[in-house]
Amino acid sequence: MRLTACLAACFALAAATATLYAQTSITEARAAHAYQAAVQAGPTALRAFLDQFPKGADLHIHLSGAVYAETFIRDAGEDGLCADPAALGFAKPPCTPPLTPAAQLPANQELYDRLIDAFSMRGFVPTPGFSGHDKFFSTFGRFGGLNKRHIGEWVDEVASRAAAQNQQYVELMETPVFSHAAAIAHENPLNQDFAQYRQTLLALGLRDEIFIDREDVRAAEALRREIEHCGTPQAAPACREEVRYIYQVLRGNAPEQVFAQTLLGFETIQQSMDAHEPSWVGINFVMPEDGFISMRDYTLQMKMLDYLHSVYPRVHISLHAGELAAVQVPPEGLRFHIRQAVELGHAERIGHGVDVAYEDDASGLLKEMAQKHVMVEINLSSNDGILGVKGADHPFPLYRAAHVPVALSTDDEGVSRIDITREYVRAALDYRLSYMDLKQLARTGMEHSFLPGASLWAAPDAFTMPAAACKAQPLGADNPSADCKSFLDASEKAAAQWELERRFRAFEAKF
Repeated sequence: MRLTACLAACFALAAATATLYAQTSITEARAAHAYQAAVQAGPTALRAFLDQFPKGADLHIHLSGAVYAETFIRDAGEDGLCADPAALGFAKPPCTPPLTPAAQLPANQELYDRLIDAFSMRGFVPTPGFSGHDKFFSTFGRFGGLNKRHIGEWVDEVASRAAAQNQQYVELMETPVFSHAAAIAHENPLNQDFAQYRQTLLALGLRDEIFIDREDVRAAEALRREIEHCGTPQAAPACREEVRYIYQVLRGNAPEQVFAQTLLGFETIQQSMDAHEPSWVGINFVMPEDGFISMRDYTLQMKMLDYLHSVYPRVHISLHAGELAAVQVPPEGLRFHIRQAVELGHAERIGHGVDVAYEDDASGLLKEMAQKHVMVEINLSSNDGILGVKGADHPFPLYRAAHVPVALSTDDEGVSRIDITREYVRAALDYRLSYMDLKQLARTGMEHSFLPGASLWAAPDAFTMPAAACKAQPLGADNPSADCKSFLDASEKAAAQWELERRFRAFEAKF
């Protein structure tokens, strides 16, 4: 009798599960049909369709570049700064002519508009003497001088914008304080015996700034959550947006300073991980890749990462590599950056990767990236605006054809005047993507996040079979089994992936 009852219960569970999967397939098919109709109707209809499409993660986004110019102007007014109409930037008071108090800018539409244009790519048209690359990187020096107390507000802006577009997770790149580390390095030239040099810097107090760097993130998150009224009945939707931080290292500095800042970054991230803080999760190198020092020291910097990775193997690494167009550097400068980032720099993700076709043995590199599951952070609007690379000239289809994992990201949405939905629209139209292609992109982003824990999926980048504990469960179900729930509770990554599947179910149920 017990065996009969058990078999009956098992058959009932299997039948119920099969019914739920069938219903999911039907709703997914309806959503795919609605998507194709929106594609046929044009960009505006597609934008409306994709606005609430679950987008998972944005893994390549710089905090300072993600904030819109209007916010910086408002903050400058609150800080009592001045606007310089000649330099088109902020200046310290007193605001004597020709300087204008930033608080008065809303009443001066002409100067207000000029500052927005100077702080962003709005309305920019390249000329032979001033390219999109020049314009883009010139913006960051113009909105400097703002008080650090605004960082929490800026994180709230990014989180709120992401949440409004049904995106659930962002990894914000930020450069924390490293002046003490830089001063120590300045007094101690680089020793290419990296182990000995590391010990020298640590003995001289390099770790002294770790507390500050961790506290800055704590303070930013506390202010952000206060603004969003998290934990109260008035909690904003942005409270559900998970935010983590990528430690930016400035690759255009002297080699000893790059090593010191990178070491400080590894130490800060490891301590955050050891304390189980939801803060710093990985490291990245920034600044123009075609800069003189960036090009000269590229291999040296990858060797630094190779050594530091051996000391701090748990620290995640994502690297800007191949953010280059053929006209920017000599041909030999295009032949090795992505490969060295993967093989020497131990990059788990590559940011941009635009020049991959110019690498030595490009097909072999693509195969290696696919085998190692090295994801590429695709920034379509950024690559168009900065490098002039778009459409058929972009390697996005090349990566997909080689089965290299890819996901869409915004890079600097404030400077570029875009959002993540626009990137999905652009990808869909430029590359004729299917609805399932878009789901693959969103799932890939969550799969390659630096959240701790095991993946929901049984095999890397294969989004067909969940891990054993959740195998018999409808993906994203509100009430998973006890075994599945225990698995999800033990893994932040799997829990986030489960939430993405829940959002897919909710989105597709509308059609």
